Amino acid sequence: MNLFYPKTKSLMKKFKNYLFFSILFLFHFANYSQFLENMNASFETYSAYYLDDKKTGDFKLENRFRSNNYLNLKSIFAKNWNFELQIESYMPKPLLNYSPNFENTNISTLKFEYNVKDLNVVFGSIYEQFGSGTSLRTWEDKSLGINNSLLGLNVNYKLTDEINLTSLIGQQKKGFKYSKGFVFGVDSEIDISQLIDSNSTFLFGLSYVGRNDQKIKSESFDNLTNLYSARIDYSGNAFYTNLEITQKSNNPILVFGTPSDTFIKKGSAYLLNTGFFNKGLGLDFTFRRLENMTLYSEIAAAGNEFNESIVNYLPALTKQHDYSLTNLYVYAAQPDVNFYVEDLTKAGEIGFQTDLYYSFKKESFLGGKYGTSISANFSLWNNLGGKYDFLNQSYKTDFLSFGEKYFSELSFEIRKKWSESFENIFLYVNQYYDKRMIEFESGQVKSNIFVVDNTFKINDKKSFRVELQHLSTKNDNKNWYAYGIEYNISSSFSIYYNNLYNYQNPDEDKKINYYNFGGSYTKGMNRLALNYGRQRGGLVCTGGICRYVPESTGITFSIITSIF
Repeated sequence: MNLFYPKTKSLMKKFKNYLFFSILFLFHFANYSQFLENMNASFETYSAYYLDDKKTGDFKLENRFRSNNYLNLKSIFAKNWNFELQIESYMPKPLLNYSPNFENTNISTLKFEYNVKDLNVVFGSIYEQFGSGTSLRTWEDKSLGINNSLLGLNVNYKLTDEINLTSLIGQQKKGFKYSKGFVFGVDSEIDISQLIDSNSTFLFGLSYVGRNDQKIKSESFDNLTNLYSARIDYSGNAFYTNLEITQKSNNPILVFGTPSDTFIKKGSAYLLNTGFFNKGLGLDFTFRRLENMTLYSEIAAAGNEFNESIVNYLPALTKQHDYSLTNLYVYAAQPDVNFYVEDLTKAGEIGFQTDLYYSFKKESFLGGKYGTSISANFSLWNNLGGKYDFLNQSYKTDFLSFGEKYFSELSFEIRKKWSESFENIFLYVNQYYDKRMIEFESGQVKSNIFVVDNTFKINDKKSFRVELQHLSTKNDNKNWYAYGIEYNISSSFSIYYNNLYNYQNPDEDKKINYYNFGGSYTKGMNRLALNYGRQRGGLVCTGGICRYVPESTGITFSIITSIF
């Protein structure tokens, strides 16, 4: 196998060298008028002007104004050929705490897609997912600063109506640079329900992903890491269940940022999701066990704060909340091995999440005239139980043993419409958050959070919303309150004001009003937003993936538009 990689490296160099010339060649023979006729363009800009503030910190910034800009172009420029180009500009600098690999202006996404009958071929930037993503997922999220696409070749072929095959190879994007590691894989999916002529959906899948890191040379471990995955998906009229198992070959553990020559372990992921739904009642249950499961295209990139070079997708499986205080102590998945401190050793996570939904019928006793919806969620996440030997850098886990608790949450929500013009949401959340196990800081936080969200409909276009929140805890920085007011002047224009205040912080200097006010205007595919205020430092999460943002004060604005 090792003979393959020098050849692969040479092929990838040739691929990148010839890609530009291939573009020129294809455009030369393309119908330019057809290219322009079928062009779709969109533009997004997210900008900020940072101000000095004694409460959130005086910024000694070379550039107070910073801006992230994205221009995306898509077109069908010839028969069976699609084209996509995304140019990004971070001028004069990117927003705070975005990767330093984003600088100046450059091409971020460039791909040609060829479709004919049952064949799909992508040259250039690859966005792909195998199964749930525990073995591979490449995607873009501008708010998190993530774009981990692969530059290479992706082929999808529908062998029969029941069998689909996908293969890919490429180097991973990190900012405007590319990793030294190669990622390649094969995915197969069989639609068994079509083979047995069933009305239900029954899928079986097998995946392989390989990562060869050309950057590190060691006689103690193989630069090639393999992931093997199998999955079953079933969905019927009222019941569904999905099971996916992934195994990872030996991979060195990072010790103080350096891959160890002696601490080398395998990894695994077990994911089960099941539930049912019927006549207003729904139940969803998810179990997951992760052990040494992250995979990076460059081994040394493990654990970096920008989520760069990450190959697979391991989000936190907790309820995704919409309110500021419910996201104060937000849980991030713990899939890694950490042996930094003798009395704090981790090998991954084990836990579950369950959701229960029920809608009372209209005109019933509890449903009232307009109906009532209730939901409950419970999640529990722990370290893997087992034996940990810090001095010899070794561990042995038990498969279904729950170790020290990381996080737990119980929430209960009621959504009630009282009249044609008034509705509200009542939310209660009980949280446990271990800062020591998650953030390597001392302390555990036990909190209770209450939220009341009221919406008053004035007419078909105007509405007024008032949001009240309170978090009570005897731990950490003690109690918080938050409130927000939003006035939708029309279906296009809205203004708001909100405030977040840690009124019982033991440190008087840290009793900060995190206020924000601004507005947004939307028309068609165009949206403009403007905000002035303070950003609380901490984790910002989307879809269970998080990034850290520092405290700041300033003016921010964004424009999202479809050009033509």
